[in-house]
Amino acid sequence: MMKHRGFPGRLPGTDFQFTIRRANPKGVTPITRRERFRDRKPADRRADAAFMEALWQHFGDQPFERGNLDAGRLSWLFEREVIPAEDPFDPASYDALLVIDADAARLSFPDIIDGVR
Repeated sequence: MMKHRGFPGRLPGTDFQFTIRRANPKGVTPITRRERFRDRKPADRRADAAFMEALWQHFGDQPFERGNLDAGRLSWLFEREVIPAEDPFDPASYDALLVIDADAARLSFPDIIDGVR
């Protein structure tokens, strides 16, 4: 499992996790699409924005390996702002390649992608 050095481990001051420390000995947690409903808590929205910002700063529009990125946090963005970069895609692999869909990310997080933040 690739560890993304310099990537924030969590949202500061919260328990919203961005990375994992070690591989799960029971098997890899698959990435699945989670629906983001309008009534999500503001803290959840801040976590999504902070995670998207960290992804954009570290990888930009280039493909990246899932590695130690948290499957739960990725799932909130998966198949919208973060899409598979390979076919076939294995959602239960630490080696899976992902890429940020800049157009979709710009619609959801315009301040982050356009550099206003």
